[in-house]
Amino acid sequence: AHNLAPFEDRENLQIVNGDIRDLNTCTRAVEGIDVVLHQAALGSVPRSINAPLTSHDVNVNGFLNMLHSAKEEGIEKFVYASSSSVYGNHPSLPKTEGRVGKPLSPYALTKSIDEQYADVYFKSYGFSTAGLRYFNVFGPRQSPEGPYAAVIPLFIKALDEHKPPLINGDGEQTRDFTFVENAIEANVKAAFGELKGARAYNVACGENCSINDLFRALASLADSDLKPDYGPERLGDVRDSLADISNAMNDFGYTGNAKFEEGLKKTWEAIMKQNI
Repeated sequence: AHNLAPFEDRENLQIVNGDIRDLNTCTRAVEGIDVVLHQAALGSVPRSINAPLTSHDVNVNGFLNMLHSAKEEGIEKFVYASSSSVYGNHPSLPKTEGRVGKPLSPYALTKSIDEQYADVYFKSYGFSTAGLRYFNVFGPRQSPEGPYAAVIPLFIKALDEHKPPLINGDGEQTRDFTFVENAIEANVKAAFGELKGARAYNVACGENCSINDLFRALASLADSDLKPDYGPERLGDVRDSLADISNAMNDFGYTGNAKFEEGLKKTWEAIMKQNI
């Protein structure tokens, strides 16, 4: 909620405190609304493995509450957060929307179910949606605290404190790290574009790097010779990830122009500024 503080004086901002697991709250939230950008979920593969019932309740039941409420209200555009985790164990690179494997975690399964519900709502009710399959989104204000913090803020915190971070596995697993400006661009352009049924779209840069290369890049920004520690592979992790972003480009003009190196530098500078 503190991230909304700079916008609290805007007359058109209305904050509804509630839980998407409560249908009445979802119904109230969409009243009189034209476009829904649905981002609410419990993220993190490890968290879903530790608490699968809660992940399902929020990510599936909560999603269905929002989807149904939006359909009943006659919402014009419904854009929601999906995840690259839906690709599961499918080995092909780059990841293209029509080729997915079996989910490797409860979290991945919840996002796959969301996409299937969206498809059924289009086929049953003609309600169009766009699911955005985010690939490892990062950026300023991403917290390094808590047991399920993402890797980039964890690395930055470790470098700032001069403490070796833990890398799961050998560090050669790859990710298509996506600066948050790209996620924002995808939401805005999907919201103002023409939704074509119930399609899912990759939201990424179309480039990947290994976890080891990520740490080396951050260590260079920190001018540090710190070395990471290595531990066992993390249960439920996809080994390699790289997105084909051509469908989002063609359907609603997504560019993914905020590149990894630029975003990493902005994120480093923003977090360092906060720590001063």
